[in-house]
Amino acid sequence: MTIDWLHFTPWTALAGGALIGIGAALLVLCNGRIAGISGIAGGLLRPLRGDTGWRVAFLAGLMLAPWLYRIAAPLPSAVIDAGWPLLIVAGVLVGFGTRLGSGCTSGHGVCGLSRLSPRSLVATLGFMAAGFATVYVMRHLLAG
Repeated sequence: MTIDWLHFTPWTALAGGALIGIGAALLVLCNGRIAGISGIAGGLLRPLRGDTGWRVAFLAGLMLAPWLYRIAAPLPSAVIDAGWPLLIVAGVLVGFGTRLGSGCTSGHGVCGLSRLSPRSLVATLGFMAAGFATVYVMRHLLAG
């Protein structure tokens, strides 16, 4: 195994992780809500009265963040090797998984684990195992 030192960015990763943690903590402290992105977005599909403002603001902040980061530093390049059909199938599977697991990686992995939730630990282990298995199959078994 080799480390790609050119793309090794511990300081920006640390800053990003700290911002995620601060944002999740502020949301739970100020609103009493868990920062699970699928739950926040899903709550907009069946809006409750007086419950949409914070959801829209949170999601707008997620979309605005890269533009603000771009002011300070160039955005890293992103290369997606998959075509649209595969991306659509992957998105549907992720959506199904978040419903099946009653939450997403942000809700369980960030917020649930920090609250020492056993349910979130099991869900996060499931997410990670599925990700490891998918990468192994796609890169080692199906890569011809």
